Amino acid sequence: MTTELRALRPVEWDAWYDNLLRTFSVVEAAGERDLYRELTETDRGLGVWDGDQPVATAGLFSFRMTVPGGALVPSAGVTMVSVAPTHRRRGLLRALMRRQLDDVRENGEPLAVLTASEPEIYGRFGYGLASREMGATIDLGRVSLDVPEGADDIRLRLTHDPASVSEACEELYGRLVPLRPGMLERRPGWERLPLLDPEAKREGASPLRCVTAERNGELVGYARYAVKPAWDDHEVPRATVLLRDLEAVDPAAHGALWRYLFSLDLASTLRLTARPLDDPWLHMVSNPRRCAPYWNDGLFVRPVDVGAALAARTYAAPVDVVFEVEDAFCPWNTGRWRLSGDAKGAQCAPTRDAADLALTVRELGAAYLGGVPLSALAGAGRVRELRTGGGALREASTAFRSDVEPWLPHGF
Repeated sequence: MTTELRALRPVEWDAWYDNLLRTFSVVEAAGERDLYRELTETDRGLGVWDGDQPVATAGLFSFRMTVPGGALVPSAGVTMVSVAPTHRRRGLLRALMRRQLDDVRENGEPLAVLTASEPEIYGRFGYGLASREMGATIDLGRVSLDVPEGADDIRLRLTHDPASVSEACEELYGRLVPLRPGMLERRPGWERLPLLDPEAKREGASPLRCVTAERNGELVGYARYAVKPAWDDHEVPRATVLLRDLEAVDPAAHGALWRYLFSLDLASTLRLTARPLDDPWLHMVSNPRRCAPYWNDGLFVRPVDVGAALAARTYAAPVDVVFEVEDAFCPWNTGRWRLSGDAKGAQCAPTRDAADLALTVRELGAAYLGGVPLSALAGAGRVRELRTGGGALREASTAFRSDVEPWLPHGF
């Protein structure tokens, strides 16, 4: 079988996108195709073609991602990866990953990031799980809230047309991006993604709604949600509130928005997905057990240029360690790297000095955003202490930590 891996041509986008939909058995809904056509960076798309048919796809988005310290670092967002079932186990995915990472390096982006439909796939290409996300199904009849002081001073406004307040919500989102590692600066067009609400995918829920929170006329938070009505056999209302996203600038705004969601008429359940692990509501509820919290994998991170990636962030405590890095897929990273840094900045360069810690690039990616301790990876045998007398693991693990949990608010 003869196949050709090459760059995507704009006229081929529909066929390329159709292969992705078929591979994932996705039923396309109104509005989705136009949005993703607009968002796709065609010049960063790759395809494998068998004759005139695409049989594998991969794309990249040109993001800037917040890292510990608040810097926005160029990060290539790996997306739209698919291999047709007729062409699996022939090395096509590996070839796409190889070409992508070479292109990312050539483009000068120190990081590649992705979300995974099958997490077990990407570790062999050097991606480490760097952030997690939380979900919950909250029993509103058995859980109460103790909201922060100032929540009563917040004015809430409800709109059934979220697009009408989108510009103000995006401005608020942009203010929050530098405050949490893993958040992505949204480029033009991406503000449409949170508003995508095809009727075919509501599964009986209402259209999307938006409640905004204001203090003295200034927007300080918002929540987008839908309500799925239900009644039991005794005509008792059992509606479920489905939270899409919620952002707020301070505790009072958080409290006002969460209290609103907890008190909607006819609702018995509040369902959350893709929330940060340190979400404020966890510390307002009366009974966490009745919230059934769980976590899932979020963002996977891969250093493409180890030196540039480690120098781009700051560190919670002074650190001066030499890493022995193994990177079988991107061998230019393999070797010893001295990292010296603190809360003001860092530098990282190749060295011949003795190594203090040994690990693969996958572990560096997992620890990079500060949510996964190097000490935990060491406990799993993924990081090895080499410094005579020890101490390197504690020093590096403390330095890498973030004061807030990393979080990716939306997929791509």
